[in-house]
Amino acid sequence: MNRELLKCMNTERIPVERLISLLQTFALKHSARALPDLLETADTQNATNRQFLLSILEAEVRGRNERRRKRNYSAAHFPPNVRPLEEFDPEELESGMTQAQLDRLKELSWLDNGGNLVFAGPPGLGKTMVAVGLGLHAINNGYTVCFEKMVNLVKILDTAETERTAGFRLRNLKKAQLLIIDEIGYTPISRSQANRFFTFISDTYETSSLVFTTNKEIMDWAEMMGDPVLTTAMLDRILHHANCYSFRGESYRLKHPSICS
Repeated sequence: MNRELLKCMNTERIPVERLISLLQTFALKHSARALPDLLETADTQNATNRQFLLSILEAEVRGRNERRRKRNYSAAHFPPNVRPLEEFDPEELESGMTQAQLDRLKELSWLDNGGNLVFAGPPGLGKTMVAVGLGLHAINNGYTVCFEKMVNLVKILDTAETERTAGFRLRNLKKAQLLIIDEIGYTPISRSQANRFFTFISDTYETSSLVFTTNKEIMDWAEMMGDPVLTTAMLDRILHHANCYSFRGESYRLKHPSICS
């Protein structure tokens, strides 16, 4: 570097506003916002040039990651009152999920490998809580996630070709790395809706990981779909890379009415 330039940098106090403006010019807005605090910390700790540059870059990365996380969370369309996985206690169940299994799911290796999950069992056992908790955990680790109840997904599939909003949502669902489909089996669907659902599952096969919650056993899905052959073909795709958990126990809401009221 030119000696005169180095001398100028060492003897002249560059206005913070000028540095912020330059950072913003290069679209480093997160580090620009944090610059005053970073400068103060650098002065206090007598940071070297390399250490200060590192703090600038790390501030930018943190800011961008947090922005991406918030954007992904908003796009997920989670239900209200999302609760983290840490609040789910497998000991409340009679069977179906252990703490060791939950800890392994939190490692997200199944998601990295394009695996699917099926949480089956009666209402009130925490199937949706675990599914959404895994979705939240995935977002916090940089993945894109979408959540839809089955009844809403069917409406989206019905209207995607005629309604702009539904079409936009369907495209986002297909692009998500993790797709959570909640409450399969609570309401029957028509033959045409079953065909569209099968096409949707086929389109996401081995491109997205799918998490299903259902009040029916897997083999009972044919009743909901109204077509055993179609159901078999769909389950062949879902179960190819799937882990299934059959929750059993007493409804949490019935065991703890004061908490859930």
